[in-house]
Amino acid sequence: MTKDMTNGSPMKLILGFSVPLLFGFLFQQFYNLMDTLIVGRFLGVDDLAAVGSTGSVNFLIIGFCMGVCNGFAIPLAHKFGAGDYKGMRGFMMNAIYLSAIFAVVMTIVTVIFCMPILELMRTPENIIDGAYRYIVIIFWGIPVTYLYNLVSGIIRSMGDSRTPVVFLVIAAVINIGLDLFFIVVLGTGVEGAAWATVISQLISGVGCLIYSIRHFEILHPEKEEMQVNKTYMMTLCGMGVPMGLQYSITAIGSVILQSAVNSLGSHAVAAMTAGSKIGMFFCCPFDALGSTMATYGGQNVGAKKLDRVSGGLKAASILGCAYAVLAFVIMFFFRGALAGFFVGEAEPEVVSNAGLFLLINSAFYIPLAFVNIVRFLIQGMGYSKFAILAGVFEMVARTLVGFAFVPVFGYVAACFASPVAWIFADAFLFPAYFHVLKKTKKMLYK
Repeated sequence: MTKDMTNGSPMKLILGFSVPLLFGFLFQQFYNLMDTLIVGRFLGVDDLAAVGSTGSVNFLIIGFCMGVCNGFAIPLAHKFGAGDYKGMRGFMMNAIYLSAIFAVVMTIVTVIFCMPILELMRTPENIIDGAYRYIVIIFWGIPVTYLYNLVSGIIRSMGDSRTPVVFLVIAAVINIGLDLFFIVVLGTGVEGAAWATVISQLISGVGCLIYSIRHFEILHPEKEEMQVNKTYMMTLCGMGVPMGLQYSITAIGSVILQSAVNSLGSHAVAAMTAGSKIGMFFCCPFDALGSTMATYGGQNVGAKKLDRVSGGLKAASILGCAYAVLAFVIMFFFRGALAGFFVGEAEPEVVSNAGLFLLINSAFYIPLAFVNIVRFLIQGMGYSKFAILAGVFEMVARTLVGFAFVPVFGYVAACFASPVAWIFADAFLFPAYFHVLKKTKKMLYK
């Protein structure tokens, strides 16, 4: 069930590991898209805008949870690559303890301050109530987010990228069914979409946990491995917190940008929502390559095979650039049809603006590919703090566009925010990678 990524062709290993991850991300985005489709078709533009207006703050909080869990998995990948399974289990148990603490604290804080955050973001009055009803339920589900992402991160650290995908597929099917049941049958409104997301993720998290307990004997801890270890916790926080902050710092720029878009009205918010959801679906291969490089880098650094790290970067870059070109061609010809599928032909302005967003963003997918590949590779090598700086560059770019350009140039400027952020991040990440590689070589040599 596990996979050693320290031997064999980097291209084959990266492809073999990333394809199951890709299906997982696709299904995850698929049921996010179904949320958008069902809300837009059955509840209307205002409710679609209400859900969409929470996207950046959702990423701010949920992204932190995901980043922390991914960071917690890095020391496990190092230990697995080094063959130290006892140490791996010790890190696993302490990661569980930390995740429980983080989940409780974050749930309490976000639920209390949910409405003030939406007001601070200048959410339009006609959609703020719907936005609150949706996002507060998502925040109540933060422990569920930690459950799935931690368990799946642990499994991926051992080279198994398939098992979490199976449970994501199950969650996607359940989520779509619950969306239709809550919204169409029960008429619960946007709350139904939120409950469908939380419940489906709970099922996938619990299923993944039960499966891992039954099928991965390597994860069964001895009594002494279950003890709280301060050294392990410090290491886990040193990896997890910076990765979580990287997501959150990046999202701060998105929150500022969203505030600027909110000032343009609910139709602009709806267009950005539809475009972002479709774009996230097409960006899944970049996410899969990024997660693959975190595990690949972690295992090979643990095995002290740094020559394979550069080979993996080259292979992943070829794959990422090839897909970026293909995605742009698809967006160029079919962006209008894709946008219209979600909001319907009755809203031509929303369809047109969503298509413009897709075209502009897809033209810069090659920089996005490198953002994911290089950043996650650096994180997998054990230098999570550099991810914070990359996130700062993205935050500065989106903040600059939101404050300086959206008020002047309107919606078109907002469409360029992410491409500018990706270019800023790459300007930092490439020098950072060569610095990290050189530093790691010196450390292992000594």
